[in-house]
Amino acid sequence: MKYLSLSALCLCLAGAMTAAGQAPPDSAAPKPAAQAPAAPATAKVAVIAFQAAVTQTNEFQRDYADLQKKYEPKRTQLRGLNDEIDKLTKQLQEQGAQLSEAERAARARTIDDKKKQLDRESQDAQSDWQGDMQQTINGVAAKVGALMTDFAKSRGYTLVLDAGDQQNATVLYAVPSTDITKAVIDAYNVKSGIPAPVAQGASAPAVDAPQPQPAQAH
Repeated sequence: MKYLSLSALCLCLAGAMTAAGQAPPDSAAPKPAAQAPAAPATAKVAVIAFQAAVTQTNEFQRDYADLQKKYEPKRTQLRGLNDEIDKLTKQLQEQGAQLSEAERAARARTIDDKKKQLDRESQDAQSDWQGDMQQTINGVAAKVGALMTDFAKSRGYTLVLDAGDQQNATVLYAVPSTDITKAVIDAYNVKSGIPAPVAQGASAPAVDAPQPQPAQAH
């Protein structure tokens, strides 16, 4: 902050000297340059685990549950296709010696086609899931971010750091009293008016597409 204030003061002084050089000889001396506004004596800093704040809101939990329901039929279909591939593969292994070469080749092609279908549909499901998940997160995050800004301003915070960003960590230590994560979550839930979802086991959101593992070659 001292550097910025000094730079602003130098600019003001340079402007005043230029004006003095252009003024008529009998003009009055220029007024002293105004000082830059003084920085706050002390900064009030808060930290927040922003992603956790977003995903723990009642709104996101509700939308995430709806997303899980939307993709449940696709998960069921993929699991069924995976099981079918396993069954056909096992049958070919057990009955292969009793089949003609043409029949074995035909069954192997059927299994291969179904594996390709499973891989293609799994990738499509993953892409669709990630797109819907990102849209859901972004929608709630924008509103949580706006509320967090108002929350910080109303309480006199001059800086809010994201303590939950592990890839670009900027917070190495913070006393618990500076953590506003829960306060922001609670304030957002009150503002949204959305009740907490009924607990149904672990509710930690996943980001990967809900899909079974592709059938392994036997």
